[in-house]
Amino acid sequence: MKFILSFFSILTLIITGVLFFQYQAYSSAIETGSGKFHYSQEIEIVYRDNALDVRQHFKNLPNQKIKINWPKNAVNPTCFIANKTSCTRLSDESSYFKQGETKAQSVSYIIPIEGGLKEKQLLQNVFATLINGDTSYSIVHISTDSQYVGQWVTGLPLVGQQQLSLVNYTMFSGDGTIRDIYWQAANLQLQEQRSTVSIYALNAISQDLRAALDNMQFVNDEHIAIIQEPSPVDEYDSRLLFLPTLTKQAMEQEVIMSQIKSKIHFENAPAWLSEVVATYLVKTPIGSEKAQELVTVLDNHMTSTQKVAWQEALEKLEETTVSPESMDALLSEVLGHKTSYFQLNTTQESGTYPLLFEDERNVYVNDIIQKDVHVISYEGQILYTADTLLPQLGYTAGPGENGYYVNGDNRTFRFPKEPGFYVFNQRRYSTISEPIIKIADQYYVEEAWLQRLFLVDLQKSDKRINIVIQEQN
Repeated sequence: MKFILSFFSILTLIITGVLFFQYQAYSSAIETGSGKFHYSQEIEIVYRDNALDVRQHFKNLPNQKIKINWPKNAVNPTCFIANKTSCTRLSDESSYFKQGETKAQSVSYIIPIEGGLKEKQLLQNVFATLINGDTSYSIVHISTDSQYVGQWVTGLPLVGQQQLSLVNYTMFSGDGTIRDIYWQAANLQLQEQRSTVSIYALNAISQDLRAALDNMQFVNDEHIAIIQEPSPVDEYDSRLLFLPTLTKQAMEQEVIMSQIKSKIHFENAPAWLSEVVATYLVKTPIGSEKAQELVTVLDNHMTSTQKVAWQEALEKLEETTVSPESMDALLSEVLGHKTSYFQLNTTQESGTYPLLFEDERNVYVNDIIQKDVHVISYEGQILYTADTLLPQLGYTAGPGENGYYVNGDNRTFRFPKEPGFYVFNQRRYSTISEPIIKIADQYYVEEAWLQRLFLVDLQKSDKRINIVIQEQN
């Protein structure tokens, strides 16, 4: 009985300690503003005097400190008194909202537009955001003087617009947030709107394209606006998509890519890397020929179990940063062998680099470590970097006019570009397999031929490969 009481006493202390530390972490998140949360917003925009006069109302705010990220070119960011509690949580320097029970707060600021609105103008990152907060729903009102005739576009669905005697008014609302807004002072009009996509164009779209919209496959249901115009900049809000030509294939692929890039951040990555990810996520070919070649290589190599693991790993990439390095780490984990497949293909300007697996063990020659000698596995062969290993065995080595040349004091080799033979000390020998293999710009010597031709023994353990030079008679 005493044992049971002691056990429960200890268990109670442990649970109390865990709860205490969890509460401490929770309290710290509230005080520092590091806790994640969702909020909704309503944005009122009035264009006048070559500037956007913005009033932004944040709703459903949590009871914690919330840091405000103002637009870089915002002028006079301050409180907007919508009611008696709309500014009670705003700090004196307007840099954050303090802890408080009030769930709605309002701010105002001005975004200058140098020279005023242009004929086709994309205004980027013009709204305030809340650090660690995700916007679940947005409503946007835009008003301009009646002299400005044109079309505003956001990534949100268009609710309606009116041309009045003094002002022109446009309203948007929908799930998620927006960063950019687009203005075109021409006959650009909303030609079609669905739950997932809006199409703005100068002319009506075809019935075939309207029908095709019903069968298009997208990554998610977040609404996106397609504008039939060349892109004015290289980078813009993923909820806006500029397409000079409207076709089913272009729209489907570009919308998918835009949606994926809104969920996954690709860092220092070529375009084909995001296309590879997209192809797996939507389970249909997306993007360039190179992207599809890489996908084919992976599919042909993977077992059914590995394919499932790879698919699941890619589906977990949402809200992460992806690079060739991180993709290689993910692929290595799935395949069970280290590879730099995506990194190597990043450096390959034309064509694709094959799928190689890297032996991570250190290589020694006569017990002396060789940092620049690397071992790979390729199509069932074990290969050693020839240019760096053979000189350590007493040879000069390198490509020449008629093949790859390896010269020692008493032993000389030439491995021709044509397969099927090699030359040793001026004598020709036929082969079934190739002793020297070129992959991209790198030459490798195959392991069995390394031992046979260059008279070495191999000693392998879990952590090292020792190449021992045999004594020659």
